Amino acid sequence: MGTTEKVENVRPKGLGIRHLQTLMLSTGMIISFCMRVNMSMAIVDMTDLSKEGSYDWSSRIKTMILSSFFWGYVILQIPSGELAKRFGGKRLILISVTINSIVSALLPKAPSIGGWQLVCACRMLQGLTQAFTYPCMHHLISQWIPIEEKGLLGTIIYSGGQLGIALQLIASGFIATAWGWQAIFYVNATIAAIWALAYLFLGSDSPETSKIISQEEVLYIQRSLGRVGQQERFPTPWLKIITSLPFWAVIVAHCGQNWGFFTLMTEMPTYMSKVLQFDLKSNGVLSSLPYIAMTLLSFPCGSVADLLIRRKWMTLVNTRRLFNTIGFWGPALALVGLSFAPRDNVVIPVVMLIISVGINAGHFTGYLLAHTDLAPNFSANLMSITNFLANIISIIAPLVCGVIVNDETDPTEWRKAFFVAVGVYFFSNLFFIRYITSDKQPWNEPKPNRSFVC
Repeated sequence: MGTTEKVENVRPKGLGIRHLQTLMLSTGMIISFCMRVNMSMAIVDMTDLSKEGSYDWSSRIKTMILSSFFWGYVILQIPSGELAKRFGGKRLILISVTINSIVSALLPKAPSIGGWQLVCACRMLQGLTQAFTYPCMHHLISQWIPIEEKGLLGTIIYSGGQLGIALQLIASGFIATAWGWQAIFYVNATIAAIWALAYLFLGSDSPETSKIISQEEVLYIQRSLGRVGQQERFPTPWLKIITSLPFWAVIVAHCGQNWGFFTLMTEMPTYMSKVLQFDLKSNGVLSSLPYIAMTLLSFPCGSVADLLIRRKWMTLVNTRRLFNTIGFWGPALALVGLSFAPRDNVVIPVVMLIISVGINAGHFTGYLLAHTDLAPNFSANLMSITNFLANIISIIAPLVCGVIVNDETDPTEWRKAFFVAVGVYFFSNLFFIRYITSDKQPWNEPKPNRSFVC
């Protein structure tokens, strides 16, 4: 066993099973996010007292219904990462989408059976099972996607979330008008059930366990990811994870992303309505434009990132830094422009909003893939930790904005809230580019005598 011959890793020609997995996971993200946001559209029709069968719910009750999804979502974040590592991503994603499909089918009857309390319980159950989504996606990406293709294919998967929001915003109004608000949930449930059935037969936890992949493609993926031979599963080194400075760079970036993104997502409609006298939220198509822009911009970001890495024009870590900077400091600049937009001009603030959300697509090839760079064996655990903390920030950010903005018609108060978001975007990315690395961490592969073969 003297020398090791270096084998050139040649990419198989044409599309492969890894591309099929990418398509399935991306559509899974679309469907999951459709079911995540469908209530925010349906509840408008559900509480329209001019229509028969509506519900006279107060603003407090509607807020509780809309937030109940995240009560469950936060609770299972940490356990979901460990579960994904132990049982594989396929099983948990199937459980998540299937349960969400069943609950969506039952939701139209929930208010008449158990009132708003049962609606909250249903949404909380959906949140509990959707807690598996990001950790499982990260685990599956770490198993299926070669390093040279991670930028584009990973972006295609994760941009499905934003596309799901856009599609739901566009479709809900038409569906509710044609068939009533109940149809929003029935359509989501049906599509989710079809996807789950397809993924049951086409999906797989890894190339090694797939029954439809060629041996050539398996070897290509294995060589790219550096795991030729038997796969091993290691005990999670929790202490080393939480004391890792590069991992804290990812945590800070994820929290900064959620602060800025959720400030935009939750507060922009109010700003447009109260300050600019423009009700953006009432027009589903216009409301979807920022998310469509984000989806469309994510593809060139992913392609360019892969090109930079493949041609060795930029190191992996500097590619992550570059695109995270685009995704954070770009929206920060657009927010500054939005805060100084003239009150009598509708076009400029809408354009600034589209830019703020659209250019944020850079984060898909920034911090969001750094988990798999640092420790592919524990990427699900890392994502579960960062997503848990970041979703707490998602709850806090709108509350802070509410404290800052006492008079919703005063542009100067909104300017303060926007500048807080600008500061968070700026300093979280500064911390990220200072302390992030793309080197596999030593704790990614503990000593062999502590591992066991999968």
